[in-house]
Amino acid sequence: MSSFPNFAWGQVPLALLTLFIVINYGMIMTALVRKIGARVGGRYGIPIWQNYIDLLKNIALRSKISHGVMYYLAPVFRLTGGVGLLLFVPTIYGSDWHQNFSYAGDLILALYFVFFGTLGMALGAGESGHPHSAIGVSRGLSQVTMAELPLALGVYAISLQYQTLDITQIVAAQQGSIFNWTLFTNPLATIAAMFAFVGTMMRSPFDVVIAPQEIPIGPPTEYHSSYLALMQTNRVLFPVAKTVIYMNLFFGGATNWAEFAIKVFVLYMLTAVIGVVHPRFRVEQSIRFFLKWGLPVGVLAILTV
Repeated sequence: MSSFPNFAWGQVPLALLTLFIVINYGMIMTALVRKIGARVGGRYGIPIWQNYIDLLKNIALRSKISHGVMYYLAPVFRLTGGVGLLLFVPTIYGSDWHQNFSYAGDLILALYFVFFGTLGMALGAGESGHPHSAIGVSRGLSQVTMAELPLALGVYAISLQYQTLDITQIVAAQQGSIFNWTLFTNPLATIAAMFAFVGTMMRSPFDVVIAPQEIPIGPPTEYHSSYLALMQTNRVLFPVAKTVIYMNLFFGGATNWAEFAIKVFVLYMLTAVIGVVHPRFRVEQSIRFFLKWGLPVGVLAILTV
């Protein structure tokens, strides 16, 4: 491999290509999930291409609302979390085109990006001027923090198992057979991480923070025009980026785009199915759920390594 500066510049167009593919894949997947939810509820649902229409419409609009600087940086931070998470993990293992910048970071950096966008939105809500923003921030950070706890324990367990924090090496260790996947070599770590995965995808029963049918406030209402477009872009990118890192850590990664599409689709649809058949938790119920189930499984995963 060439030196870091030359390799980094050479990877920029390829990383942008990866970003373009994943954003479009996320556009379709997000619309498909909304379509499934609508059909379960006896409605027709949105067209599959509706996300593209909404995104272009919001990019074309302009807002005259004025808030503090942090209010406008929040969508940027949110999108940075999604983009950073995708670009610092390998999308296609063994492909020089789609390794992205995985050589420049490790698993700890990826976990920071998972939480980065949430912190940015919390800071932005503080300058929104809405009297109930503090309630939303406390709800969001409480639930996300508890959901991340099983993931942190699961990640610690597999880092001990593979003796590395390099995501590419973790994927490499799972090649050769399906039974080399972390799913089979460390099922407890996988289960603990999947508790976190379902909890952080912001679908029922863990979507009380946004509660779209009940709370007519929050980022989709407070933000407008191109700022809302940034959030919409992250909304389709970030779930796929999170799914990619779970695929790499626990399900053997992907060696081609077909395998990528299938594995991401299955993991993505797992949360969609859970979301349409389970009622919504309150925040305190969510926290108790992660403490009762996710935390003990994560501790057991570490003890069994």
